[in-house]
Amino acid sequence: MPPILTAFANSPDRGRGLARDMRVRWALEETGQPYAVRLLSFDQMKQPSHLALQPFGQIPTWETEDGLVLFESGAIVLHLAEQRPGLLPRDPQARIRAIAWLFAALNTVEPPVVERSMCTLFEHEQPWFEHRLAQLDGRVRQRLGELSDALGERDWLEGDFSCGDLMMVSVLLRLGSSGLIDGSPNLTAYVARATARAAYQRAFAAQRAVFEHSQQPGA
Repeated sequence: MPPILTAFANSPDRGRGLARDMRVRWALEETGQPYAVRLLSFDQMKQPSHLALQPFGQIPTWETEDGLVLFESGAIVLHLAEQRPGLLPRDPQARIRAIAWLFAALNTVEPPVVERSMCTLFEHEQPWFEHRLAQLDGRVRQRLGELSDALGERDWLEGDFSCGDLMMVSVLLRLGSSGLIDGSPNLTAYVARATARAAYQRAFAAQRAVFEHSQQPGA
């Protein structure tokens, strides 16, 4: 039995590749590791069997034949990157810097991006919406500016494409059609390079197929 990844049976991202299982699918494709998928409804995610794997009732989780169970997309991607070549440099210093970029994506860049997304989804009818959105846009732009400066004219953050780039681009994709990345041409090109990778395209197609199936009558 191959390792098992859990994912939404009916993802709220509507097949746009934004659910966090996509990050793990992408890492699996980059490193050529086989896997199976267990699709879960929102109700199943709150059942004891899943809570035993993911105490917060979320996806993804990762289960291997030898009994390893992981949750949190960053932890799973880092584990996968350590199993096979493809997502971590061999040089020890470049390797730990690539890992640092993975953490930066999750801890520094993603929080204001997610906060902005939640605002647009759940607060758009509130009287303070426009003022709050402007504040959040400012925070996101600050992080994007800092990231743009750090990337400069390089193709990737740390030498070759790594798990740090995979996670950073996954976060940037959450900005969607906001236009916030448009002011940084190097970030626009960075995202385009990453999403043009064959591994990303395979992962996106796999997640998209789940959404399309969920939309069929009787699914």
